[in-house]
Amino acid sequence: MQSPLVLTLVGADRPGLVEKVARVVAEHGGNWLESRLCRLGGQFAGIVRILTHPERRPALTAALHALAAEGLTVEVFEDAPPARPPTPGQAAQLELVGQDRPGIVRQVAAALAARGVNVEDLATECVSAPMSGETLFKARARLQLPADCDVPALRAELERIAADLLVDIVFEPLTP
Repeated sequence: MQSPLVLTLVGADRPGLVEKVARVVAEHGGNWLESRLCRLGGQFAGIVRILTHPERRPALTAALHALAAEGLTVEVFEDAPPARPPTPGQAAQLELVGQDRPGIVRQVAAALAARGVNVEDLATECVSAPMSGETLFKARARLQLPADCDVPALRAELERIAADLLVDIVFEPLTP
């Protein structure tokens, strides 16, 4: 029976990095299931979930670690079940836009964590504002709210943070 592994990878961005990892996985009988990969600055980084036969894992791990000689660091982790099962709740989406400044992610993440909200996906970027040319910070997150989440209180806290930071936050619980 195959077992899942999670790989993290990072290296200086250049063509062919994904092919190198995919080739090693395939050569060792692995199956690429899902991934999130992107270039950030001059680096290429990502996380990949694969299936492999347990008896082939040592050779696969060694081959992935050998990619370090080519400038690509790969770490291999067991894809263990979560320490606690996911709690049923409601999905939500959060979007934020405002002038860039330190602490935006920290303040929003602290408010979410204090209410037991799980950040399932987060993408952020800095872009030039169309008219002023100032740097804007943009964030988009997919969230999982716990079943007992006080949504109006969370919304009020996010609105307070938006006012403090002078950013726009759109928070929308999603209907199943």
